[in-house]
Amino acid sequence: MTSTWLASAAILTVLAGGGAALAQRYDERPADLKLYTEGMNYERRSVDIPMRDGTKLHTVILIPKGANGAPILMTRTPYNAEALAANSKAGDLATALEGYDNAYDVIAEGGYIRVLQDIRGKYGSEGDYVMNRPLVGSSLNPTKVDDATDCYDTIDWLVKNLPESNGKVGIIGISYDGYEPLVALINPHPALKVSVPMNPMVDGWMGDDWFHNGAFRQMNLPYVWEQEATRDNSAPWINNYADDYDQYMSAGSAGELGRRHGAEQVGFWKRILEHPAYDAYWQEQAMDKILAKQPLKVPVMVVHSLWDQEDIYGAPHVYAALEAKDTGNDMVYLTMGPWYHGQGIGKASHLGNIDWDQDTAKWWRHHVLAPFLAHFLKGTPMEVAPVTAFQSGANQWQRLASWPATPAQTPLYLKPGMGLGFDQPSGAPATADYVSDPAHPVTFVARPVAPTGYVDDHWTAWLTTDQRNAAARPDVLSFTSDVLTGPVTIAGEPVVHLNASTTGTDSDWVVKLIDVYPDQVAGDQKMGGYQFAVAMDIFRGRYREGFDKPKAIAAGKPLDYQFALPNAIHVFKPGHRIMVQVQSSWFPLYDRNPQTFVPNIFFAKPGDYQKATQKVTLGGAQGSYIALPLVK
Repeated sequence: MTSTWLASAAILTVLAGGGAALAQRYDERPADLKLYTEGMNYERRSVDIPMRDGTKLHTVILIPKGANGAPILMTRTPYNAEALAANSKAGDLATALEGYDNAYDVIAEGGYIRVLQDIRGKYGSEGDYVMNRPLVGSSLNPTKVDDATDCYDTIDWLVKNLPESNGKVGIIGISYDGYEPLVALINPHPALKVSVPMNPMVDGWMGDDWFHNGAFRQMNLPYVWEQEATRDNSAPWINNYADDYDQYMSAGSAGELGRRHGAEQVGFWKRILEHPAYDAYWQEQAMDKILAKQPLKVPVMVVHSLWDQEDIYGAPHVYAALEAKDTGNDMVYLTMGPWYHGQGIGKASHLGNIDWDQDTAKWWRHHVLAPFLAHFLKGTPMEVAPVTAFQSGANQWQRLASWPATPAQTPLYLKPGMGLGFDQPSGAPATADYVSDPAHPVTFVARPVAPTGYVDDHWTAWLTTDQRNAAARPDVLSFTSDVLTGPVTIAGEPVVHLNASTTGTDSDWVVKLIDVYPDQVAGDQKMGGYQFAVAMDIFRGRYREGFDKPKAIAAGKPLDYQFALPNAIHVFKPGHRIMVQVQSSWFPLYDRNPQTFVPNIFFAKPGDYQKATQKVTLGGAQGSYIALPLVK
C-alpha cells in the first residue's frame, strides 16, 4: 500500500512540473458534484439572500419542473433548512417534503414553489441568534433588524429573482416556525398574500413554552440549551438518568439543574432566571398583544391543536386579537384540530388512546388548508368557514361563524362528598383537604418519565393520558358527577373559580376537567373507566393578585384563584361522567413549588420545600366551581 501511494505521488509530482510540492488533490470525490436530475420533478437551489444590514440568510428553494406563474410558499426556521428540504432519493417533490413543517401533499399537489430559510444566526445563515428576536423599536432589541425585516427582505428578493413565480407569497410554519408567520404581519411586504401560523409560540410566560400562569416548564430547559449553545444544535444536553423524575429531583430547583449543566452560558436561560414574573420583558414580546395594535393587512389562518403539549395558549389568543379587527369576517380564520403539537401535517386518526374514527389531519389539509391557500395565492374560489373546529366526543368537524361559540358562564360545582354537578350545593359550606408534599410530587405521566421527544406517544399525547394514575393518589382530589343521562356540550374556554387555603405561604393549583368513560366500553377494553382530560392547567398561587406582582399567600386563609383552562369543544356523552381533579404539583414537567414563599423559586434551597395542607372550599357563597362554556 505504501509503495503504491509513493508511486502515485511521484507521478503527480512530475505532472506538476517536478520540483514543486504536490499541488493536485489526492481525493476520489468530485471537486464539483453534479447531481443526477433525470426524472426529478423539481429543481433544488441553495442561495444566500442578503438582508438590509448585509447579513446573508441561507435559503433552499424547491421549484416544480415546468413551473410558470407558481405561488411561493415559505417557511423560516431555526431547525436547518437544508435538512428539512433534503433531496429525495425518489426524485419526487412530495417525498422530499415529508417531515416537519411540510404539508407535503398540499404543497406538492398545489404546484407551489417551496422556500425554506434558516433564520438569522442558525445553521447556514450568518448573524447573531436571539430566541424569538424582539422587534425593532423594542427596548429589548438594540439593532435595526428583526425577524419581520428579514422576512420582508427575503420576500423582496424572491419575487425579484424567481421568474417562475406569480409574485404572490404565503408563509406557513409550526411552533417556532409558526412564530415567523406572526412577525411577518408586522409591516408586511406587499407580495405577502397569506399567513398560516400553526401552533405558534406567542406568549411564553402566560401559557406557551416556558411558563403556564407562572409555573415554569422545566422540561424545556434542554431545548433552551441545545437551541442557543451552538449555531447548529450540536452541543447535546447530557442526561445521565433513564427517568426524568430522578434527574429533576436530584437537582432540587430548576435553577440548580441549569447551573449543573452550565446553562448560564446561554443568554435566554439567564433572561428566564432574571424574569420569573410577568414583567415588561415578557409583556413586550407577547405576539397577541403586539398584533392587537397592528393594522390587519394580510389574510391569516391560525391553526390550533386542542391537545398541544407545547404551545396550547398562543393560537386562540392570536385569533382573538386579530378577529377583533376583521370587520368583514373574511380575513381571519381559525382551525382547531384534535391534535398534538404539529400533528396537523401528519396522520391524525388518534391521539394516544383516543380514537377519532377518521384521519382528521388529512381531511383538514385537503378540505380547509388546500383551498384556503389556493384562494389567496391563486385566486380560486373556496368554501372555508371562519372557524373549523373538531368536536371531540361526537368526533365530527364543525363549521362555525366565530369562536368561542358561547361564554363560560354555567357553573359546575365541586360538592361535599366529592360530588360534582350543575346545581349549587345546599347546606353548610364544607372543605376537602389533602397534604401536598414536595418530596413526593404528583407526576404529569406515570413513571418512568421519558425526556420530551416525538418518538412515541409518551410526550406527544400526554395531555390525553388516563388520569386514573393521579386519581389513585391521596394528594389529588377527584370530584365526580352522576352518570349523565343526556349529552353535555361545551365550546369555549372553561374558567376555574377555586377557593382554597394552604398552610404554606405559596402554592400551585392544578385543575383538570375530565371525561370519565363507562366502566365497560364494548369493543375497546382499555377504554373502560378511562379518565380522558378535556382541559387542564396549572396556576402558581403567588400571582393571584397580579401576574407581575408575586406575593406571599396568607397561611390558612381561604382565597380565590381564577384562571382559564385551554379551549375545548367537546361532548360528554350519555353514560359518561364528568370529573374535576385538583392537585398541587405536576412534576417533572413543571418545577416544584417549595410551598414556602421565596423571592425567586429558581433559587429555592432544599430547606424551603415544605409539606402543606390544602383545603378546597365546597358550597356556600365562596364555593369552588368551573364556569363552563355550555352549549344549550
